[in-house]
Amino acid sequence: MIHEILPVGPLECNCSVIGDEGTRDGIVIDPGDDVEDVLALVRKHNLEVKQIVITHAHIDHVGGAMKLRQATGAPILLNQNDAALLKMMDAQAAWVGMASPGKIEIDQSLGQEDVVKTGSLTASVLHTPGHTEGSICLYFAGEKKLIAGDTLFAGSIGRTDLPGGSFKKIINSLHERVLALPDETIVIPGHGKLTTIGEERESNPFLVKA
Repeated sequence: MIHEILPVGPLECNCSVIGDEGTRDGIVIDPGDDVEDVLALVRKHNLEVKQIVITHAHIDHVGGAMKLRQATGAPILLNQNDAALLKMMDAQAAWVGMASPGKIEIDQSLGQEDVVKTGSLTASVLHTPGHTEGSICLYFAGEKKLIAGDTLFAGSIGRTDLPGGSFKKIINSLHERVLALPDETIVIPGHGKLTTIGEERESNPFLVKA
């Protein structure tokens, strides 16, 4: 498995460039900005991008998706429950001081139990509402990796005070779906350093049972 993590944009969203070493089929997850840098990684590994997957529709994760689609021809996949957030790109841009990417179109919705494949790599989609209504995580069981978006961070969880957020829902998503994964699962959060399910189960103040 080829996997490079590139912090993109002013909020340093962790964009993942993933590829099959045999077929050179690739997938890009959360290309929020800096699309030329993302494409440089794609070229470095001689990948053909087959899908662009967005974990949720905040501008720092989805802002570069249309540019990447234009450059690669790959479809954009995002849970349809975040459609309302896609219509708020101008407002989101103003919140974080970024230029608006304009209209973002989704080619396919991803939901619970859907599967994303690229070459021989397979990821299960976990629908994890809470940070947004349409938040998803991608679990690569064979590689024991979880692309967590802004649902889970090292020592923290996604904020729930933005439109579509719900503290009750994110806690439920984490306990029912994310913590059901093996302790050795490596977690790639939407921002910041990597962690594991086991570490977060043991020490994350939002998840440790009193």
